[in-house]
Amino acid sequence: MRFKLFFLLFLFFLNCEDKQSKKKNNPIVSEAPSSKKEAKTIVTEEDKREFPKLNSKNAMSFFLEYDKHNKENKVRITTDFGAIDILLFNETKFHRSNFIFLTKQKYFNDTQFYRAIDNFIVQAGNSDDRKTGKKRVNIGRYLLPTDTKRGFKHDRGVISMPSSEIDNPHKLASPFEFFIVQQRGGAHFLDGDYTIFGKVIKGMDVVDKIAAVETDEADWPLRNIYIRNVEIID
Repeated sequence: MRFKLFFLLFLFFLNCEDKQSKKKNNPIVSEAPSSKKEAKTIVTEEDKREFPKLNSKNAMSFFLEYDKHNKENKVRITTDFGAIDILLFNETKFHRSNFIFLTKQKYFNDTQFYRAIDNFIVQAGNSDDRKTGKKRVNIGRYLLPTDTKRGFKHDRGVISMPSSEIDNPHKLASPFEFFIVQQRGGAHFLDGDYTIFGKVIKGMDVVDKIAAVETDEADWPLRNIYIRNVEIID
């Protein structure tokens, strides 16, 4: 009887050991986690942009929509010679909203007054720094239509938009640049060709100082005159 009991116990322990051995030698297959991992999303440069890259096809519709949600119309241009406050006209909405857009993009910061003609105009928004070119490439390549039938004249103190250097028989406006009429009595021979979209409300003494600087043969100031900051004040 004792031998039989001993024999049964021996078989029991042998069976248990065999099961443990099989567990150790078999590969363990991990179970899939209960929560599925989300697929990675490929983020393109366009996805990172707050606004689309502008071109001749989308610029007008973009600024038409931008005008509805960005109604600011007073900006302060801080230069090496002082501050110039400008009121932008609501009547020329494409040009107003373009200027507000570029201001919010900080495009004008560190550009220059690159043309100064005493008793005529001062022109700004360009630079000999490559950073300005990179800003333009990032924003896009586009022109703005002329809007010259709003009753505005090129009186002293108005801000107007020059036509582009691109082959441009219709004198479409270069969106990145602007000029201020400094001429006493105005420069009315420009009427009808260039879009007036604002006027100086404070700081014409600063404009006069810029216009009076020494320039080279291309009217570029011998000493660079920077726009340090352009900010919305209303």
